[in-house]
Amino acid sequence: MATRRRAREVALQMLFQFDASGISADDVVTLYKRSFGEGSLPNEFSIQLFLTISGVIDKIDAQITRCSEHWRLDRMSRVDRNILRIGVYEICLGDDVPVRVAINEAVELAKRYGTAESAAFVNGILDRVARDEQRL
Repeated sequence: MATRRRAREVALQMLFQFDASGISADDVVTLYKRSFGEGSLPNEFSIQLFLTISGVIDKIDAQITRCSEHWRLDRMSRVDRNILRIGVYEICLGDDVPVRVAINEAVELAKRYGTAESAAFVNGILDRVARDEQRL
């Protein structure tokens, strides 16, 4: 069984493709499965996370925009933007991940896939999101 961290990585990859290509969420899942679907991933958690986030992406993006001073969403790197989408979803809309875990998981994704500054950037915005939502 794949870990949730690895499943979040898969959801990040699908969000990146969704963001970059403009194809439908269902088509992203189909393409991902066709390309990488041999094995334990994508699993139900990664697919559901991706589909749920892609379905409420405007709401999530509005929250990111409110909490990111001096950064427009379109100026953020595509990797950071999609990591933030996962984190904001898990903090604000998800119900099974503690806030500190959601932030930590997003920071770990940023360390692995982002730039040298990504982890601090993601941590700062998600901390503000959690405080605004009164979840910290």
